[in-house]
Amino acid sequence: MRRRGARRPVRRRGALWPLPAALALLTAAAAGCAAPAGAGHVSSRAAPPAPATAPLPPVVDHVTTDDNTVFLTYDDGAERDPRFIDLVRERRLPVSMFLTDSVMGPGYGHFARLRAVGANLQNHTLDHPALPGLPYAGQRAQICGQQRKLASRFGIRPRLFRPPYGTYDTTTLRAAADCGIAAVVLWRVTLEPDGHLTYAHGPHRLRPGDIVSVPSGEAPPLSLAERTTRLLAELDERDLEVGRLEDHVGRHPSPAPPGPAGATPIPSGATPSPSGA
Repeated sequence: MRRRGARRPVRRRGALWPLPAALALLTAAAAGCAAPAGAGHVSSRAAPPAPATAPLPPVVDHVTTDDNTVFLTYDDGAERDPRFIDLVRERRLPVSMFLTDSVMGPGYGHFARLRAVGANLQNHTLDHPALPGLPYAGQRAQICGQQRKLASRFGIRPRLFRPPYGTYDTTTLRAAADCGIAAVVLWRVTLEPDGHLTYAHGPHRLRPGDIVSVPSGEAPPLSLAERTTRLLAELDERDLEVGRLEDHVGRHPSPAPPGPAGATPIPSGATPSPSGA
């Protein structure tokens, strides 16, 4: 029997709390532990993206090196020449393949074999759109989406990214940084479908440190293996060899410079050049 005047206990989760202690807890919660404004409600609308916390990646089209090396990069993944796999294996070529998911189609097995003989697989977006002017969410979806695809197919997280057509804006760099990209890779030299070299700027000859782009072509006059063999012959004449791009670019992320000559960011809404990777 409860004595008259005795305090009635307050029950909390099976435990008995004296009334003064319970009131003290409630007072403390009201004073200092209240939820921030808006807490407890999850909006059905997507929140705007937070600013990138990672530094923007550098943009490069040439590597500063004391070695007599150039760097071979292949774009899209449309050409699946089995003789090219043999060439990479026989010459031990550390080529970099910048892959687009929608262009690769069912060719994942081909690129797995290339990777097995020494090729490096990198990011070239999901669908190969012109990125400048697209909102952050769209650019991030293209870059991060391809990161996820390559991770699921090959167990890799690329550190290098090549924007379609070689065009980008500041939003591209921010999205790339948020997707874990350490460097945006352009090029100074292009190996054309007929096997000839063209130059974006500078001397019209191969130099140590050059990044060479090999775009995919529709029914090119020369196969990928034939074009590469011609290029290797020219490298031999100039006492140049193929280097591993990943050993020189993207290992130590740093803030992006304004961009190398011929590779300045495209203003939002600008139309990219139809040529390029």
